[in-house]
Amino acid sequence: MNKEEFIRALKDLNIDITNKQLSDLDTYYKMLIDYNSHTNLTRITEENEVYLKHFYDSLTLVKTIKLDDQTLLDIGTGAGFPGLVLKIVFPNLKVTLVDSLNKRITFLKSVIEKLNLKDIEAIHARAEEYVINKRESFDLVTSRAVANLNTLSELCIPFVKTDGYFISMKAEAKEEIKSAEKAVKTLGGVIKDTIIFELPYNAGTRTLIKIEKLVRTSVKYPRKFSEIKKKPL
Repeated sequence: MNKEEFIRALKDLNIDITNKQLSDLDTYYKMLIDYNSHTNLTRITEENEVYLKHFYDSLTLVKTIKLDDQTLLDIGTGAGFPGLVLKIVFPNLKVTLVDSLNKRITFLKSVIEKLNLKDIEAIHARAEEYVINKRESFDLVTSRAVANLNTLSELCIPFVKTDGYFISMKAEAKEEIKSAEKAVKTLGGVIKDTIIFELPYNAGTRTLIKIEKLVRTSVKYPRKFSEIKKKPL
């Protein structure tokens, strides 16, 4: 996906990207490749592939929710997908990026500083630790291909405000969705929508799972990660 194709594909998502945002994404890409040369952030490095499988893929979140000035938390953000891409294209979002590896956070902070982005922070923490002071604090929580939906729901839903949403971004996920229904309900949520689509250029199937937070999550959750892994909900 070259840049012209990227722009056209975004129009199909009803996104009119500005020249400044395109320039910021280009800078982000160059910084990603430079940092990746000595510290592994992504195995996808070819420009057309990054624009398709990282930048465009991140922005497909708009298929399931309108983005404006929400508070958004990206758990296990890695090199900033989808959270940093969303911030660049939807500047009114108030974004928090969380990852357990400090080398990724160091990279993200350098991009945020270079692009002079406001209302965004990158936090080095594990989700089950960061949640202690951030329960029910975000309008929208997202996570892209981090873990099984059952596990991910326990890590993410406690952060969501009542009436807010957790949106999990995955590839194939039919079996995961079925097995996670009980966990989602236990955590105070309900699966409201599942959107399955193909990325352009036969780049693979994607699934957006939209979970609405109906009631507050019990303070019992999330448990320690070792417990979550040992005995999923």
